[in-house]
Amino acid sequence: MSKKRSTPFDFLVYLIILAGAVIMLVPFLWMLSTAFKTQAESIRIPPIWIPRVFHFENFISAWQAAPFAIYMINSLFVTFATTALQLFTSILAAFGFSKLRFKGKNLIFVILLATMMVPGEMLIIPNYVTLSKFHMINTYWALIVPWIASFFSVFALRQSFMSVPDTIYYSAKIDGSSDWRFLWHILVPMSRSSIVAITMLQVIGSWNSFMWPLIVTNSDSLRTLPVGLQAFMTESGIEYPQLMAATTFVILPMALLYLFLQKYIIAGISRSGLKG
Repeated sequence: MSKKRSTPFDFLVYLIILAGAVIMLVPFLWMLSTAFKTQAESIRIPPIWIPRVFHFENFISAWQAAPFAIYMINSLFVTFATTALQLFTSILAAFGFSKLRFKGKNLIFVILLATMMVPGEMLIIPNYVTLSKFHMINTYWALIVPWIASFFSVFALRQSFMSVPDTIYYSAKIDGSSDWRFLWHILVPMSRSSIVAITMLQVIGSWNSFMWPLIVTNSDSLRTLPVGLQAFMTESGIEYPQLMAATTFVILPMALLYLFLQKYIIAGISRSGLKG
């Protein structure tokens, strides 16, 4: 069987993809380069990409400039809690909207779908006022409770669950399986790639969250890694090498996680219909 010959159009597509990849990588390469520079080299005009001497001590200074160990623990705890709770509620809701029959299902789904058009910034003040009435400000509850449900996750998982034929569901019911058992023993394993993709998106969103933790926390013992980057922005200026070193602490875990799970993420996004 002869191989398909590359056409000029294919070459153009590859060239555009390569250019896009370079554009995406440039900020990360600049971040890593600046993390090893001196302050003078980081603000030099014209800029230099490779420092004359690699200053590895910038990472030590960045780690010691603020209680990053506490920030790291807080980020891990909040990310795990919000992801686990949101995934649990989303799976249950997606199962209900995809397989169960109840009155008003389509209407409720459309109403909830419309909430996705509301910008997240509009919910900051209502959420803050609500949490303050329950005395949750400056607690872990404030960092977790607003994010234990997401209709975006429900919508994506519903699309994946609907790709599983209803005949499998009815066959399981005939064999005496309960809805709970069918969900966790059949439907969830069959939708593993989509669940991994949704999980990864939530992990990234929670890990990188800045504005909300900044608003609802007042003490270092509760703040997360992105908020901790403020330690390098003082009235006297910004310590760019230390800031870029600290930013590496924030980005590196997510980059490694994506590299290990990218196969499942791409497959899950394709299956759930979230392309583009």
